[in-house]
Order: sequence, then structure tokens, then C-alpha cells
Amino acid sequence: MKHSKILSLIVGAVACLGSTYAQVSPSHPYTAPHPIYGTYSVTDENYYNSKQLPQHKEFMVGNYDYPGKPKDMWEIGIKGGLFTINGDVASVLLSPGFGAHIRKSLGHTLSLRLEYMYGIGTGQDWKPSSGYKYVGYANPWFYRYTKNSAIEGANVFNPVEYPNVYYNYKTEVQELSLQMVANIHNIRFYKAQTGITFYGLAGIGISTWKGRVDAMHQIDGDRESAAYDFTKIKSTGEYANRKDILKQLKNLQNGEYDTPIERNPSVPYSNMFRGSIAPSISGGIGVAFRLSPRMNLAIEDRVIYNGTDLLDGQRWENNGSLSPDKDFMNYLTVGLNFNLGNKSRRVEPLYWLNSMNYAYGELRRVPEIVLPDADGDGVTDQFDQEQTPAGCPVDTHGVSLDTDGDGVPDCKDKELITPTYCQPVDADGVGKCPCPEGCAPAVSDCAVSLGALPSIHFAPNSNKLSSDAAATLAVVAAKLKANPNCKVVVVGYCAATKRQQQLSWDHVNKVISHLVEKEGVSSDRFIFSSGQEGGDCDAVDIRAAAPGEDGPNQVAPPHPNLRKN
Repeated sequence: MKHSKILSLIVGAVACLGSTYAQVSPSHPYTAPHPIYGTYSVTDENYYNSKQLPQHKEFMVGNYDYPGKPKDMWEIGIKGGLFTINGDVASVLLSPGFGAHIRKSLGHTLSLRLEYMYGIGTGQDWKPSSGYKYVGYANPWFYRYTKNSAIEGANVFNPVEYPNVYYNYKTEVQELSLQMVANIHNIRFYKAQTGITFYGLAGIGISTWKGRVDAMHQIDGDRESAAYDFTKIKSTGEYANRKDILKQLKNLQNGEYDTPIERNPSVPYSNMFRGSIAPSISGGIGVAFRLSPRMNLAIEDRVIYNGTDLLDGQRWENNGSLSPDKDFMNYLTVGLNFNLGNKSRRVEPLYWLNSMNYAYGELRRVPEIVLPDADGDGVTDQFDQEQTPAGCPVDTHGVSLDTDGDGVPDCKDKELITPTYCQPVDADGVGKCPCPEGCAPAVSDCAVSLGALPSIHFAPNSNKLSSDAAATLAVVAAKLKANPNCKVVVVGYCAATKRQQQLSWDHVNKVISHLVEKEGVSSDRFIFSSGQEGGDCDAVDIRAAAPGEDGPNQVAPPHPNLRKN
């Protein structure tokens, strides 16, 4: 009845504590004139110490890409659970362990934890052993186990005369360790706040232990004590099973653990703790559940090793050899952890916060990017070289198209193709031909006969003809075959760099080669013109040659050995 009242009191206190902490949950964050990302505002100066504040200010004005690390709360925790020793003697699983810690984050993943642990490990073998005889005659363990035993006057040099015993122990262990804790489950890409974190830990520390065995009992109220007579334990036939033997041992022993365990003289002894002392290492895993911004529940398992084989007081095999395996401890706990600090100046421990919150929050607040295009020609003002009248087609630089190059854009040119010898033209793009009668060329006007010939476009930095381009060249070839007396000029653009010069040559050469090899047009019908200015670097223009205009149908490549990539 008394225990049930205490339990009710503890549960009630935890419930009240949880309801108090719930008042500072993410649904009621610290009110500040800043946007809240997760549970706090990255832009609020109150969360930064004097060391981080300069970086924070540089970040706020755009001079630095990363915000400062905010001040976060300290965590303290209490825990309790099962403490077991894995050694040469079978352990009793229901042995208690308790502890407390203080923890501080180093970042969103790593943190340091200082932990104190107190455990009581117990064990009881159900199989008999006699290896204790190798400890030495002067050892209290040896003396008390054999004095007043079933065999009086046993010869210390004759192991056959030593009776079997059933090992048991009760060892108190304390440890203080500094641990590195690492968890990554708080870094989440699809949720602002995690409710659970998985973590691993590794640590170093100092441990001390003292143990005793239940080896003696009083004889009929007499002051003199005697070792248990384990020959009374029936371990054959129907009594050979583990359950029956453990029951007999329980009836035989008094559970007073009155005899010290064997101690290794080479291991230091602490007078303060009245036990052996040695450095320890540990490692473990755990999972923590966030109950509120101030409290979490953790389940953890930690393995501790301090290099000794005498935590259970036994290190001898029955054949006289030392046990090859060292003892180690297992510490399985459930704990409550609390975050300490002023919530208006410290955030939750960083291992509970999603480091992506601020970045995602800012991305959501980026306004739509609108690029200005004052003349509405589809080329933004940043790249537009001309304020084009409405409705006029333009090239990639925003310049009005002028097919015949007479200075009048196509959208206003009433004579779209004006022969060169008829230029200059009037405001409507109509040319004047003052040539006296008889001076006109005898051949037909190829510019009129062929009409406007299309441009051929290539992908950037490519010299491959697309299927659309090949179809366009088939149309050009048909016009050339219908006008056998006409030549055309094949023009490629750009010559600012060696790469541009070679690519312009490649484009012109590709067009002429295709018309000759694939469409059967004679090579002498073409005038090769690459590296010109004023056009699209990824396009080739084809126009009718003016009367008297001539040039080579092939030229040497400017940079034939230039690497293609």
C-alpha cells in the first residue's frame, strides 16, 4: 500500500511537469518581431552570444553566407533500469542500476555528456565448480569457502580433496564517464520538428567496484560461521535441472554476501570507495522521444568495459587455467531528460532542431522573379540591344530582322529582298535602280528567283544537323536546281575566339557538304563565308549571290587541330 502511494505521487508529479512544459510547445513559440522557423527565430539577436553575434550581423546584411550558432539549453537527466555483469558466473537479470547525466550540444549532430552510473550486479551459478582452489591458500575467499567444509584438513596441494561450490556474487559498481553522443535523425527534409531521435555514443571514464559472495552461515545461533556444505545439493537424476538446483541453493543460502570476492593485487585499490579502481570505455545506442520542448523520454543500452576479469570475483577454470574472457557490464535504462535555460534567450538543444528550417523558410518567401522586357519582343532588357517597335520579329539579341540588309527592318520593308545594286533604299525599303538601259546583268535576278532562303540552326556548341535542318536544306536544294544559273552565299557567324572561328567554319562546311553530298547540288554553286559578324553564332544564313559576286566554295579550316571539347 505504501509503495502504491509513492508511485501515484511520482506519476502525478511527472504529469504536472509535462503540462507545465507543454505551455512552451511549438504552437506557442516565443513572440518576437521575426519570422519563426521551427521553434525559434534565426534572425533574433537574443539567441546569440557575444562570440557569435558579429557573424550573425554579417549574415543579416548579406556579407556572410551562414548564420551564427544560437545558444541552446543544457540537458540534465535521471535514469534507472537493469545492470548486469557478463562474466564467468551466470548473472541474475533483475539487478538494478541508476544514473544521472548532464549534456550539452556541440552542433545539430554531436554533443558531449557527463554521466554518473551506479549498478548492483548479482549472479548465481547452478553448475558446481572447484576452480576457486587456485586462488591461493591465504586468500579470504579461498579460506572461507573451505574452512569447516565437508572435507576437514584438506591438503592445499591436493586439489582432488577440495569440495565443489556454486559460485555467486553481489558487486557494486560506480562509473563516471565523458561521452560523445551522435544523432542524425533530427536532420529532416520533410518535417519542421522531429519527435524522435536515434543516437549512438562512445565514452571514456573511471570505474570502481567492490564485491562479495554468499559463502558463510552461522551454526545454530553460534557466533562461529561456517562455509556452506554444498555436498547437500542434489544435482543428479531428477534433480539435475537448473530450476531445481537453484531452488535448493536458495534454501541453503542466507543471502547475506559476507565474504569479499577475489581481488587482483595489480589493480589499484581506492580507499575512498573501498574497492578496486580502473579506467573504462563504453559504447551504446539509444532512442529519445520528445514529450515537450522541455522534456524527453530516452531508452538506452550501454556496454561498459574496464579490462578486469574479477567483477564477479571469479577468473579460474576448473583445470587451473585463467578464464580467457574478460568481464563486461551491460546497462539498460529508461530515463527522463529535462532542458534547462531561458526560452527567450536559449533554443532547445540543437540535436532536437532541424537545421534545414531556416533555409526552407526563406525559400518559401522568395518572391516570383520577373525579368523586364520593355519592348515586349521576348528578349529581356538585360540582353536586348534594341528597343524594337511592336510586332517586329527580332533575332536572339533583340535586333529587328533585316533580310536584305538595306537598313529597313522586315516589319516595315515593302520590298523584302532588295538587290544590292538597287540600294540605298527609301524609307519603305524600296530600292532605286538608276542603272542606264543595258547595264543590268544578262542573267536573271537570282535574289528574286530564289526568294528568301531559310536559316539553318544548330544546337549550342554542336555541328550536328537536326532532322528539321535537313528538311530545310532539301527545300533550298530544290530552289537551286530550279535556278541552275544562280549561286548562293553560305554565311556563318562569330569570330571572337578561336573556338568560335572554327565552329563557324564547321557550320558552313556542314551545310555545303550536305547540299553537295546528300542533295546532289554542284559544289561550284556555293560561296563559302564563315566568321562573319552580326549574326547568331549557332545559325547559318543562305542568301542569293548578287550579280558579279563571287568567292571560293571551300576554304581551309582556321584551327583544324583545336580540341572539340
